Amino acid sequence: MKQILFPGDAEFWFETLRSFDHIAYGGADFGEVLVISGHIAEGDYDSWHDAYLAAADRIAAEADDALRAGHAVSARDGLLRAHSYYRSADFFLHGNPDDPRHYHAYNRSVECFQAAAPLFTPPVQPVAIPYENTTLPGYFYPAGDPGVPRPTILLHTGFDGSAEEMHFYGAAAAAERGYNVLSFDGPGQAGPIHRQHMVFRPDWENVVGPVIDYALTLPGVDGEKIALWGLSMGGLLAPRAAAFEHRLAAVVAVDGIYDMGLVVSGQTGDVPDLERRLRADDDPDLDAELARQMAASPVMRWAMEQAQYVFGVPTPRRASAALLDYDLRDGIAEKITCPALICGGTSDLFAPGQARVLFDHLTCPKTFLEFTAEEGADAHCQTGAERLALARVCNWLDDTLGTPLR
Repeated sequence: MKQILFPGDAEFWFETLRSFDHIAYGGADFGEVLVISGHIAEGDYDSWHDAYLAAADRIAAEADDALRAGHAVSARDGLLRAHSYYRSADFFLHGNPDDPRHYHAYNRSVECFQAAAPLFTPPVQPVAIPYENTTLPGYFYPAGDPGVPRPTILLHTGFDGSAEEMHFYGAAAAAERGYNVLSFDGPGQAGPIHRQHMVFRPDWENVVGPVIDYALTLPGVDGEKIALWGLSMGGLLAPRAAAFEHRLAAVVAVDGIYDMGLVVSGQTGDVPDLERRLRADDDPDLDAELARQMAASPVMRWAMEQAQYVFGVPTPRRASAALLDYDLRDGIAEKITCPALICGGTSDLFAPGQARVLFDHLTCPKTFLEFTAEEGADAHCQTGAERLALARVCNWLDDTLGTPLR
C-alpha cells in the first residue's frame, strides 16, 4: 500500500496503518488517527508516545463519563479506541525496558479493554490460563448456548501484539460468525513480557498444549473442532505448534513465515558467515555494522530494540542470534497433518516471500491466500484491509470445520 504519512519512516507509516486498520472493528477513528499523526515528528519516539497517550487519556475519560451516565454502547466504543491508542503509545518505548511510560500505557490499554469486555453481548470474559508455575492472560468469547458444542478458535499474536489487540485481528470477526474464541498471550508477548518478564520460546507447542487443555474445560467447546490462528510471527509459531500438537483440527498463519533467520539475513544484507558471527561470544565489527544499519533504517531500529526486549538480551547481535532459533526447517513444516491456511501479502514489509516458502514445504491439506495492492491488502498481515482478509479466513474456517450454528 502506498505510504501516505511519514514518507521517510516506513515503520511509523506501518504503525499508523495499523491504527487505521482497527477502525474496522471499532478500535480507532479516522479523524482521530490523522490528528494524532499531525502531532508526531517523524522518527521521534517520544512525540509518538505523547500524541497517542494524550488522545487515549481524553477518550478514556469521555468513555468513563458515558459509562457512569449509563450509556453502555458509547462507553464500550470509547474504551476500545482508548485501548488501541494506549497500545500505540507503548509501542516504540521498549528499547529502554526500565522506562515507566511503557508499563503505564500498557496497563491502561488492558484496563480499558477489560472495562469494555462486559459491555459486549455476550460479554467477553478475561481468563487466566494455567501455564507451568504461572498463568497466561487471555479472553474467552463464548458463541452462544454453552450446551451446544461449537468450533473454537485459539488466537494469538506474534512479535509485538497483544491478546487484547487480537479483538481487531480476528476475535470479533470469528465471534460474530458463531465461533467460540480463546485469545491469549504466550511467553514473549504483551502480558507475560510486561508483567512477568517471560521471554519467547521457540517450542511453541509447549505453550499451545496448556491452552488447549484449558479450552477443553470451557463450556460449549467442541474438542474435535479446535483451530489455531497465529498473526505475524505467530504465522511461524502457530504452524510450529501444529506440527507437534495433534489435537488441532486446523491451523491458520497470517502471514505465513518459514524461517526467521531469512528475515534476519534480509535485514542485515550480505554479511559473510552471518550465523556464526551472530552466535559468537564477541564480534565488535558486526556490532558496529548492526548499529549503523539501525541508525539508517527505522524498521531495523525498531525491530532490534523490540527483539532485545522480548528475548531478554542486551544487544542487537544477541537479539538477531535469538531469532535464528525460530524456523520450520528440518522437516518441521512437513510434520503438520491438519488442514492449513497460509496467507501472504505481496508487499510484506517484514517477511517478504516467506508465506509462499512455508506453503511450498507443507504436505498436509493446504490453501494459500494471496492479498494484493489492488485490493488494498498487500501489507503485512493485510493491515488496512481487515474486513476483506478476515472474511476470507473465516470462510475457509467455515469450509474446513463446518459453519457454526448461529
